[in-house]
Order: sequence, then structure tokens, then C-alpha cells
Amino acid sequence: MKKIFLIAVLILIFVINRAEVCGCTGLPVDLRVITAIDTTEIISIGGIKQLISIKGENKENPILLFLHGGPGSSLMEPADKFTDRLQKEFVVVQWDQRETGGTLKLNPSPKKLTVKLMQDDTYEVVKLLLKKFNHKKLYLASHSWGSVLAFNIADKYPELLSAYIAISPIIDQLKSAKLTEKTLKEWALKNKNEQALKELALVKIPFQQEEDLFYSQKWLFIRNGVEFAKKDDFKSKYYAWMSVWFPVWKESIGGNLFKDLPSVKCPVYFIEGNADGLAAHAIVEDYYKFLKAPKKDFFWFSNSGHTIFNTEPEKLQEVIITEILRKNK
Repeated sequence: MKKIFLIAVLILIFVINRAEVCGCTGLPVDLRVITAIDTTEIISIGGIKQLISIKGENKENPILLFLHGGPGSSLMEPADKFTDRLQKEFVVVQWDQRETGGTLKLNPSPKKLTVKLMQDDTYEVVKLLLKKFNHKKLYLASHSWGSVLAFNIADKYPELLSAYIAISPIIDQLKSAKLTEKTLKEWALKNKNEQALKELALVKIPFQQEEDLFYSQKWLFIRNGVEFAKKDDFKSKYYAWMSVWFPVWKESIGGNLFKDLPSVKCPVYFIEGNADGLAAHAIVEDYYKFLKAPKKDFFWFSNSGHTIFNTEPEKLQEVIITEILRKNK
């Protein structure tokens, strides 16, 4: 009798274990193990191999695609630092654009880099993700240069977006550059920095030569306390970046969203830092007030400058979850 009872108990344990694995029992099951996703994939976009990272606790959650800035500044490696909470609410996707990070390691771009080429790539990535997860819409977030790609999607394909989140976006780069130069010259004069005054005097806006952009960015970095801009190899590294991206940057600086995009048909949320005191930040708020959209909001980050995801990652995620996702459902 005891033997029969023991066998029955063992069978019951086996059945319960099998049921838990299959998820077909009323007993508690950690469904996150079944529905979570954490993968890096090589996809075909624009005729070349491109790299994406996908992370989330539930594959059924809304998609959040991040478009990095630069151009050429991958966010894939540090992404967990500013998306760890977001991964509980979204399927978070990081994408290395062509000539960037993991995508560059896979293959260089066989085509000349242009804004349109990058925008076309972005549309393909959006469509691929929607098909992969069987969703009709996704959330799109961008940093800096990424807004050149994202606003194009918001303009032409608003039906594909639940919302667009513009972090430190480019609005009117020509006006922004002029305001920044004025601020830098005032700073250099106040601090009696003769080298800065001499080099800033060489800058011509709009930037036509690589030297114009280099001196402008060099002194902006130094003013804002970015130490690597003071190193001996900074110039060679910056010129290496410009050898790839300066034509695209020069092309994008001509855009003015006040003229080019007075309205969109999807929700848009602006996130901007103003800790560095640059007057150019006000352009973003002015555009927010100007833009017509079905839903919009603006969030200042007073302890951040341009790279909000580095300086205030927790607050950034809190805003996206509570002020955008929760209120956009």
C-alpha cells in the first residue's frame, strides 16, 4: 500500500511539473520566462546587413524603437542604463544605423550617405518590427540627429506611430548654430580665452568647411566640461568622424521644421535639457508651442544638457512610462 501511495505521489509530482512547464495549471507560473525577449539580430535593411537589439519582459508589450544621434553614435552598449525600467513596459529596440557600431562591423554602406537614404532605412526598420511582432503601431524615440529620421516618419507615416518622443531634437539647426556661436563668443570673452576667441572667429555659419564645425563643436564641448575635447587626439578623432558624416550633417543643417513641418497627425512629446544654459534650447520649446498635433507635451530636464539619457536616466524613463505611455493608452 505504501509503495502504491509513493508511486502515486511521484506521478502527481511529475504531472504537476509537466503542467507548470506547459503553463497549463492553476499553480503560479512565472510567465516572464516564456514571454521575455533578449536578443541581437542581423536584419536586411536598405540592401545591407544591419544590427538591432531587442529587449523586453513581455513580447506582447508595445514596441519602443530608439533612434540614436550623432550621426554615427550607437547607443546599443549603454542602453540598459536608461532602458532597464522601460523593458518592463515595452519591447525596447536599439538599432545601429548604417556606418555605425555593429552595422558598420557587418558591412560598410555601398551607397553614398544621404539624409533620404537614412530615412528610407528607418521606414524599413519600422515596418519590419511591426510585422515581426504583429503590431499596427509602435512608439518611436530619437536623440538629437535621430530626430531628422523620426520627424520624417511622423510626417509621412503617422498611422504607424502610437507616439513620437523627441529627445534633444534638431528643429532649426541653422538658427541654433548661430545662437550657440554667440553664447560661445560671450563665454570666451568673459573668461579671456584668447585661443577660443581666435578659433571661433574662423567659424562661418552655415558650416561649409569641416573646420567650421570642428571649432564650433570643440569649444562647445570645452565650455560644457567635456574633458575629451581637451585631449591631443580629439582633433584627429573628430576629423575621422567628419570624413564619413560631414556631408550628411551639412545636408541636415538646412532643415527648418517651422517651415517644413507645421503639423503632424500623431502624438508628439518633447524632452529637452537646459542645464548648460544655451539659448538654443528655447527653439525646441518654441516649436512645441508652434506645432499642431492631436496630442503633445513638453518636459524640461533642468539637470541635463544634450545627453539626457546619461545624466537623468531614471527621470527619463519615469516620464516616458507615466506621462506618455500611461496617458496615451
